[in-house]
Amino acid sequence: MKQITQLFLIAFFSFFLQPLSAQSLRGVKWAADGSGYFALEGNAIVRYQLPSFQRSVVVDSLGLVPPGGGRALSVRNFYFTADGSRALLYTHTQKVWRQDTRGDYWLWDKPARSLRQLGKGRPASSLMFAKFSPDGSKVAYVSEHNLYVEEVASGAVRQLTTDGSSRVINGTFDWAYEEEFDCRDGFRWSPDSRQIAYWQVDARSIRNFLMINNTDSLYSFTVPVEYPKAGEDPSAARVGVVSLETGSTRWMQVPGDARQHYIPRMEWAVDGRELVLEQLNRKQNEAKIFRCQPATGEATLIYSEKDAAWIDVKARWSDDPTGWDWLKGGEEFLWVSEKDGWRHLYRLDKKGKEVLLTRGNYDVIELKAVDEKGGYIYFTASPKQATQQYLYRVRLDGKKELELVSPAAQQGTHDYSLSPSATYATHNFSNLRGQRVSEWIRVADHKTIKPLAAQLQPQQDRDIRLFQVTTEEGVTMDGWMILPDNFDSSKKYPVLFYVYAEPAGATVKDADGSAGTRLYRGNMAADGYIQISLDGRGTPAPKGAAWRKAIYRNIGTVNIRDQAGAAQKILQWPFVDTGRIAVWGWSGGGSTTLNLLFQYPQIYKTGIAIAPVANQLLYDNIYQERYMGLPQENREDFLKGSPITHAKNLQGNLLVIHGTGDDNVHYQGTEQLINELIKQGRYFQMMSYPNRTHSINEGPGTSQHLSQLFTRYLQEHCPGGGR
Repeated sequence: MKQITQLFLIAFFSFFLQPLSAQSLRGVKWAADGSGYFALEGNAIVRYQLPSFQRSVVVDSLGLVPPGGGRALSVRNFYFTADGSRALLYTHTQKVWRQDTRGDYWLWDKPARSLRQLGKGRPASSLMFAKFSPDGSKVAYVSEHNLYVEEVASGAVRQLTTDGSSRVINGTFDWAYEEEFDCRDGFRWSPDSRQIAYWQVDARSIRNFLMINNTDSLYSFTVPVEYPKAGEDPSAARVGVVSLETGSTRWMQVPGDARQHYIPRMEWAVDGRELVLEQLNRKQNEAKIFRCQPATGEATLIYSEKDAAWIDVKARWSDDPTGWDWLKGGEEFLWVSEKDGWRHLYRLDKKGKEVLLTRGNYDVIELKAVDEKGGYIYFTASPKQATQQYLYRVRLDGKKELELVSPAAQQGTHDYSLSPSATYATHNFSNLRGQRVSEWIRVADHKTIKPLAAQLQPQQDRDIRLFQVTTEEGVTMDGWMILPDNFDSSKKYPVLFYVYAEPAGATVKDADGSAGTRLYRGNMAADGYIQISLDGRGTPAPKGAAWRKAIYRNIGTVNIRDQAGAAQKILQWPFVDTGRIAVWGWSGGGSTTLNLLFQYPQIYKTGIAIAPVANQLLYDNIYQERYMGLPQENREDFLKGSPITHAKNLQGNLLVIHGTGDDNVHYQGTEQLINELIKQGRYFQMMSYPNRTHSINEGPGTSQHLSQLFTRYLQEHCPGGGR
């Protein structure tokens, strides 16, 4: 489930490459030419020129004061025109499911020395994804699921679509597209600023899931969430091009039933003459690329690919899930495929001819930059150690072998934000030994141009280890382990396993802060616990497609068998107390916790399952069908892998925790599990958090309460200390 990656794992790995100082970097708002970057500093927008780091104020605090006086705007984000003369300022933001993609936009005009709000006639905080036209004369945005365009000079507003509603969604996406494809911004300006291409999602056939709010009024009320569960048809999605001159939309004639496929990517070709889009079938195991003619809607297939399991969308290997990475003036673009067993980069032309760029038994982890002028493409990979990550590059002509860019002596995890020209970058490095670096570099030779902080000596006060264990089936799994303070190998200690074990996230990283138990209130090592996490088959480790896709139609079986097989080996260690074995996880990890407790009660004595998917048939169709197939065809696989099927086997101690306002993994599944446990005469404990979402962090005291609950339950049912 992607939800664990975006919610719990983000929190869990919030320590991953933690800032070493107030200046440490994780992301940069680059200038378009890559020669510098922008930053918000107090109530001002500033620019730093590289490599000198000369600072200049672009918009001072007075420039952010709205007409009529008052306080300066609190800016959440900003977007400049190509010439830097104007900017869009994003303020008063509101969450749309996971991210604050809705708010107010203000137009800052340097030549006119003016500041005015866009969309003045629209409801407050209702504008989404406002962006300048390429010529800078107009701004387009979405409000209440309709597209609008506003003239920069005159402020005149024109509504481009009129059929938007809660279920007909123009220019953005429904719950499932956003959650599972990372699709949010749903429209694109044409290069000539005369047309806009946009998605329309028709969710009218999707049923509402009704959550109930019992606490915020005298009478309870329902909270509807448009949510397609596994086996239900997807929302129909199509792409149209609206002419600013005529106001009419031409729909692209992509073949097939719109309710049986997805369109996760779309972008204008560089010359603006056509659109290029990707279509995935319902099972997400066949991808097709089409060239579409805006004038006629004609769609021409230029490339297709099939997989025995599934094909990932761009969000899996790029921090920017939109569009295409163009080469040769738009004649070619990059494509990522696992068809030879590894995730590799290819060049594709508009006729579908391909050139393999990355060769060998390794996976591309994340695309970082394309330096067409210099002839290189930059990406992260780790051919030798799946728990680590390094920056590499290859030639765009595919004629040169893989070249390591990161310092070879820094063994661990490297992360970068490269400038558009791939000239400069931020570099953060860390590992589980506590070594860390944060700096600005020149990319070509990885030379430091500005050090920020460094800790190059391993920390001696920690005992965190990477290790491997091989199961009886011959599956070798990576893991991390934290031993208790003052560890005595002649004694026996309890073990707490942290699990996720599904395709949306890996838990084992050689990165500072990636090992530990975030929810525990106190010091687990001091309290005498061994902490362990393991990544088995099905997790997105860079170990090849066969490793990742072994879980296809096997969630709840293969991944559970791997975790239990590794635990059986660990239980043979002489210092492990086999009577004190606990496991916990959140979301997909909560599901794994339940399955381990139910399917292997002889191993796991205590479990804490947070926001679990107890019944796979209750989760959303995009995620569940991608990894499990269609319930109409192989329903037995869904049932076999669902914890509720095995609930009758519970023997140990179980605590289930769930928010009743979870729009992602519905509380419904936990209620079904409760009924099954009652039916089977199995005793357990349960904590519900009223109206809390999947992250269970809303409301005063919630996070502290959850932490205390977790800690007390573990200490009571699996006490720490050597014996």
